[in-house]
Amino acid sequence: MGLFSKGIQTMDDLLLHGLHDIYYAEQEITKALPKMADQATNRDLAQGLKNHLEETKKQIERLDQVFKKLGKTPQSTDCPAIDGLIKEADNTAGDVEDKSVLDAAIIANAQAVEHYEIARYGTLIAWAEELGHDDIVRFLTTNLDEEKAANTKLNSVALRKGVNRKAAS
Repeated sequence: MGLFSKGIQTMDDLLLHGLHDIYYAEQEITKALPKMADQATNRDLAQGLKNHLEETKKQIERLDQVFKKLGKTPQSTDCPAIDGLIKEADNTAGDVEDKSVLDAAIIANAQAVEHYEIARYGTLIAWAEELGHDDIVRFLTTNLDEEKAANTKLNSVALRKGVNRKAAS
């Protein structure tokens, strides 16, 4: 069954499918972040990943509220995109021997995940607004803002905290 299977007939169905997708993604991310934090040698990176884990748990709680507002039971559907990004992060981490290079790789992989989430939340917000689900836009926007902030923090660690510089030397 493909992404746009016959089970998705309406824009409301599409919105719900997207919510199931991001719900799955956030749950998988809560499993991946502790491993990434443990692998990181840069203190700012490790702490940032741990902080984002707590944010992600709150994002899942907000998604629970979104489902409740829609009168739906929270559930997830497999998200091959996030599975692939997490698998790629695991594979890359296993291939890198130099710990300073590993920190740069962790940032790159974490940013790939953030960019996916930013794209997904942006789409969900647009769909919810179009469908008149103003009661869920606030929750989705808060999650989007946190994902954007996490991406900015990763940039800061890579550039201002010297992870990229150290990896290159």
